[in-house]
Amino acid sequence: MFIPAFIRKVIHRIAPPGGEMLKILIVEDDSQLAATLQYLVEDNPRYRVIGVADDAAGALGIVAREQPDLALIDLHLARGSTGFSVAARLNEDGVACLFVSGKAPSFPMPDLALGCLLKPFTGNDVHRALAMAEDLIRGRETLRPRMPENLTFYEAAAEPVAAEEQTVFMPVARRSLTQRLRRWISGEAHLSR
Repeated sequence: MFIPAFIRKVIHRIAPPGGEMLKILIVEDDSQLAATLQYLVEDNPRYRVIGVADDAAGALGIVAREQPDLALIDLHLARGSTGFSVAARLNEDGVACLFVSGKAPSFPMPDLALGCLLKPFTGNDVHRALAMAEDLIRGRETLRPRMPENLTFYEAAAEPVAAEEQTVFMPVARRSLTQRLRRWISGEAHLSR
């Protein structure tokens, strides 16, 4: 099974099951939703919110100080920053990300995030999403019988593809992150489905 590099980095930093709490960063520009999400996360004693940020600069500042294991990231943030740019930077620091958004990206982004939890969500949706993300991060096999309907986990490509081997008609999961972001921003992503 292929495990993305950012997840391998996190696995080496985290204590084995039963050890440390999972440290979670929330990146959400809606303060009420961020507070609700924090309450739902901390409802489970295995998880601790180490900070809440509303934009990229705030998120990167918290990461530099606290070293979270997982970040819950909205895609549209304050002051013109995006969840995509935050996830890209956090992955460089070995932080696993889970998008939490009202609108999911139109194609999977396994090199940026574990998956996406769509808003609106219930407390049970958040609890199940966190448990499944924790299983992935800690390298445990997930045996959860039911995944929330508004949760999608991304499958990583089996092998990375070199840039010179890529073609325009490659499956979405094998395109580079830059290609996929350009297509998504330009609105072409819906044409390839």
